[in-house]
Amino acid sequence: LERISSLICYNISMKTYAGGCHCQKVRYEVDIENFDSTITCNCSMCHKRGWILTFVPTTAFRLQSGEDNLTTYHFNKNIIDHLFCKTCGTASFGRGKDSDGNMMIAINVLCLDDVDIKELTPTAYSGKDM
Repeated sequence: LERISSLICYNISMKTYAGGCHCQKVRYEVDIENFDSTITCNCSMCHKRGWILTFVPTTAFRLQSGEDNLTTYHFNKNIIDHLFCKTCGTASFGRGKDSDGNMMIAINVLCLDDVDIKELTPTAYSGKDM
């Protein structure tokens, strides 16, 4: 019963967002509770692309279309799949592992439909020191 109760609370507090690339060939849905833990990162990749990121478990992410239109870029330690659309070049999400080894999806919040970025208060993360 406790497990069922926690699942119900999980579903009630989650909101589903649609997102994807500029040309719309890559589309996905993602369940996000809130944007309290968004970050900006100053690593060479994130800084140059101007991303605002949030992270979700793979179970909260559903790629709707465009798997065949994604290509991967690796750099530094080669542990994150930096994915982007082959057509328009937009990097709307990436795949990697958290510090415990769990697969996670990094969502570029700027690529979500109907999110007002003026309402976000991302935390600065120093990725260049990693």
